[in-house]
Amino acid sequence: MKPRNLAILLTSTSLVLTATACGGDSDSGDKGDVTITVACQPAKTAPKTRKAWDDDVAAFEKAHPGVKVKSTDQQPCFDPKTFAAKLAGGQMETVFVVPVTNYADVISKKQAKDISGVTDLVKNYGDIKQEARDMVTEGGKVYGVPNVNYSVGLVYNRALFKEAGLDPEAPPKTWDEVRDAAKKIADLGDGYVGYGEYGGGNTGGWHFAQSIFSRGGEMVTDGKAAFNSPEGKAVLQTLHDMRWEDNSTGSKVLIGWESLMQAMGAGKTGMMLGAPDVVTDVVQKFQGKVEDYGITGIPEGKASLTGGEAYMVNPKASAAETKAAMQWIDFQFNTPGKGRHDYARGKANGDPVGVPNNDYMGDSPTGKEIIKLRTDNARLPVGNYQTYVDASTSVAPKLEPPKAQELYAVLDVAMSAVLTRENADIDKLLADAETKANAILAKS
Repeated sequence: MKPRNLAILLTSTSLVLTATACGGDSDSGDKGDVTITVACQPAKTAPKTRKAWDDDVAAFEKAHPGVKVKSTDQQPCFDPKTFAAKLAGGQMETVFVVPVTNYADVISKKQAKDISGVTDLVKNYGDIKQEARDMVTEGGKVYGVPNVNYSVGLVYNRALFKEAGLDPEAPPKTWDEVRDAAKKIADLGDGYVGYGEYGGGNTGGWHFAQSIFSRGGEMVTDGKAAFNSPEGKAVLQTLHDMRWEDNSTGSKVLIGWESLMQAMGAGKTGMMLGAPDVVTDVVQKFQGKVEDYGITGIPEGKASLTGGEAYMVNPKASAAETKAAMQWIDFQFNTPGKGRHDYARGKANGDPVGVPNNDYMGDSPTGKEIIKLRTDNARLPVGNYQTYVDASTSVAPKLEPPKAQELYAVLDVAMSAVLTRENADIDKLLADAETKANAILAKS
């Protein structure tokens, strides 16, 4: 899941259908105006980014006469606790975001539209990495447009490193080094947290997966839970010891993606696991200082969780709505120099341009153009992220496990337990989680 990338709280919003575009694909869409609803308008707490989005909506509408775009007004725009219910209830936007963990489920339940015949409306669709496109293709039919591809590293506050006597140019490479650095940051005084971690909202289990992969462990093997292992025990034991021996994780159990982003933005949390877009979110949404944050390779570096997200189209969308939806996806998310790739505007707005996130276009012509635009307009010294870039070439990528959200919910219990109970029985926590996970995995 992406907190990116992601990520993303959705509220119940009905599809907005016009009188001339309320039916199925038999509607040609050429007889009148059409209105589409779109997810992921930036939060009010990021006014410049929100204005940029609203400006893009206006520019898109001007370029596409007769199309009206209505944005869903909330962030984050994916919440695993409400996503399935919203889909099942027919309340999803015309254009909605889906994390890679949910692709198969959404496609199998026919909750996304077959867009095979209109992918050409996304002009650079063929430049998206083949492996990313394969993930949204089933039975030769295409159900989404990938727009995020990421791997996890260690995000850290360079300013706190300096304050704690640590070298921000030499961030931790092992979990022992993470623990040592976290204790030094926590020792700065009350309110300082050396290493932030989650304990609920499916994000605890999500970070458990990231941690076990970094150590060379597995979540699922041959259809059965594989996390009750030495590597899995090391994840929980390290976190337990950091909480109860070092007092470096803080005493508050963080639940949900947003909570740790807020803590990082407040400037007193030293480190957390995350993809590069965490830096962007911390700065844009939670007012962190752009110069303070860096990212390096994931500790140990045996493997890194990789994931992403795609935009999909509501299966109830008419032909006219589908056409407008694909044109919006093309304009806002896939055109160099426009929408989210307008790095010149991002630089002028004070965004942390230069973060090496989201390599979903790879080394295709579009990918190279995007990288050049991002580099040319960088506000931050790219050296802040060079150790991440260097590590990413040698760290093996790992996809999220099957039935990821359900497994993450199970492992939330273990993550929360070691953060709240000094006498937590790690062996029992893992055994109980294994039993529950195997029951989930056994279901068709």
